[in-house]
Amino acid sequence: MRKHYLIEVVQNDQLIIFCPPALVYDKQIKGIAFGSQSMEVEFLPHPDQDDRIVISRKIQEAIQFPHFKVPLHAFVENEVLYIGPLVGIFTAGFTSIPQQPIGERTLFFSKLLSVNKSVGVLPFVFGEQHIDWEQGVIEGYFFHDDGWQTVPVPFPNVIYDRLPNRKSEGNPKLIKVRERLQKEYLIPWYNPGFFNKLDIYERLQQDASITNYLPETYPFTSFSDIETMLAKYGHVFIKPKNGSLGLGVHQVIYDKHTDVYYCRYQDNQGVNRLRKYSSLERLFQSVFAHQALEKMLVQQGIHLLRNEQRAVDFRVHTNKDDQGKWHVTAIAAKIAGSGSVTTHARSGGNIKTINEIFPAEECDLYKEKLSNAALLLSTALDANVEGIIGEIGFDLGIDRNGEIWLFEANSKPGRSIFSHPELKEFDYLTRKLSIGFAVFLTEQSLLHPEELFK
Repeated sequence: MRKHYLIEVVQNDQLIIFCPPALVYDKQIKGIAFGSQSMEVEFLPHPDQDDRIVISRKIQEAIQFPHFKVPLHAFVENEVLYIGPLVGIFTAGFTSIPQQPIGERTLFFSKLLSVNKSVGVLPFVFGEQHIDWEQGVIEGYFFHDDGWQTVPVPFPNVIYDRLPNRKSEGNPKLIKVRERLQKEYLIPWYNPGFFNKLDIYERLQQDASITNYLPETYPFTSFSDIETMLAKYGHVFIKPKNGSLGLGVHQVIYDKHTDVYYCRYQDNQGVNRLRKYSSLERLFQSVFAHQALEKMLVQQGIHLLRNEQRAVDFRVHTNKDDQGKWHVTAIAAKIAGSGSVTTHARSGGNIKTINEIFPAEECDLYKEKLSNAALLLSTALDANVEGIIGEIGFDLGIDRNGEIWLFEANSKPGRSIFSHPELKEFDYLTRKLSIGFAVFLTEQSLLHPEELFK
């Protein structure tokens, strides 16, 4: 386990840093760096303290170090002592309300930043409007002592992308900021984009180790393809390639005994509907009259396990830790609402722990199956998707034969499962690891930058 050091600021103007002897022993250190700021200083061993680094007020001001008394990591590379890491969390949607600077997402960000002491990092939130390119400074939002403070800090060691939606992600101004910070300043940027369902499916198809988890999935091309899949599976799902929150998902069912078609979906008023049609053409003319079908995909229907006559799927979170290793950090069962095509809460779904769904023996079996699948899929996505991925939220299904299926992978997973009281500790674990991964990236950027920026 890496050691954390308290950074103590003393009121003098000396350019001298006192360090634990073990940190400076047998090393030639000539400078200190915090984020993008650095300066030359003299280093002396601190004979009495092995848990703190003592800097002067003059050094603190020069490197723009905010004195929040958070134990931090220390890395020595190329004769420089790096303290931090300073982690920038990039987002959009800021307000002018001091107590709610990021609107309705303020609570999420306050909880995310509150892991700082246990992880040993200084995280802050910022948007493109807070960057001063000329000075190389960002007006960062820090959550400290249960309140928000804005403090000018250097450019960070690492940036964690928390843009809220595809619209902000596609904003040309924000794209330019990301490219500039990555390419000009060589700052590692992780979780850089929302996944396209079809693109993810096609990339994962290249990896033979996980194809057994993938339901047949195709871009919408013709009615005949859907007829073929209905004959084979009895039902299919038609969903937007870039959808989220279960919006726009339709289940099409064919009853071969009566030769009729059914469509289950949620209408524009949020009401769950089940409609009956004499032909597939009539179904499409009625339900999809105003839909851009070229933006849809068709996916094999799976006969899922059920709980009290309702379909169940599973949200499985995976995170990389401060060693860059994948872990399963949360598993929850999502129960479909009455008449709903999805298990989302907005469609009447509800959350249960996996222990509430299965008896003890089955529970252990399915936990292991879901965890193994999620870790294999995480590794496969890591290898086949551009950018640095630090967390994924998988929607997995278990069919009546006990086989695991991947429905969706989410690069910015929602947090709704953590409303369940028994999942609070996993809420904390996912936040801790999502910030802790920045420690690994900081170390990699110092030791092996060619690996990150290849």
